[in-house]
This record gives sequence, structure tokens and C-alpha cells, in this order.
Amino acid sequence: MSRRRTDYPLAETQPAHVRGPRGLSLEDITLERVLDGSVTMEDLRITPDALVAQGEIARDAGRPTLARNFARAAELVNVPQDVIMQVYELLRPGRARSRQQLLEAARMFREQYGATRIAAFIEEAADTYEERGLFTFRF
Repeated sequence: MSRRRTDYPLAETQPAHVRGPRGLSLEDITLERVLDGSVTMEDLRITPDALVAQGEIARDAGRPTLARNFARAAELVNVPQDVIMQVYELLRPGRARSRQQLLEAARMFREQYGATRIAAFIEEAADTYEERGLFTFRF
């Protein structure tokens, strides 16, 4: 189902279609269910589907850059946070020692997590860092 800008915010316009990782809809999340333990923090996490939907809304609203960011974010939902933070640190100028180090990170995202957009983003960063001499540790 393709989303349009009039669908924003999804939680208000289509709450039955917003689902957490375990399949509960927003309507299923009640105080009673939280108190009895049948709703957990996992049910409140965002899903790749929700991020893709937000991207479709952004694209329809004429915000293609935001739409691409949502698409990349959707790829990161199931990547462990420590992996994300390690690569984030590598992407800070002067942290990666070589282009190869970034290319290895891109390969890992592509092969282990199927995150092709993130991998392409890191590869683009590797090219840019090489062009601008950003591989030297500066701090």
C-alpha cells in the first residue's frame, strides 16, 4: 500500500495499520495490557514497514532526501546498536584509517544485514573521504 502525505501522521489517520515487531497494532496497546505484561517494550519499537511508510509520505510531500533517509533507517532497525555505533565512529572524519576500512564496513552491512542502501552510503563516504584526505586521524 503506497502512502500519501494526507496519511500523515499514520498513528492518527491509520492506527490499525501501524504495527509493532510482534504484530500488535496501536489499538492493541492499552494500559491494561501493559500492566498485565502482554505488551512489552518490543511492541513499542519501530518497524522497517513503518519507516518505509514514512518515506512514502515524505516522497509524496516532495521531500526526496527525507524519504531516502527513512529507507536507510528501515535497513538499520534489525542491526545491533553496537554495530551501528562502531560504524558511526568510523564515519566521523579522521577515524577510519583507510578507504578499505570503510569498504569492509559496507560489505558487512550488505552481506550480514542486507542493508544495501547503507552499504552504498558508506561506499560513497569512502570515496569522499579519499578525495578530501579525511583518513588521517586529526584529533
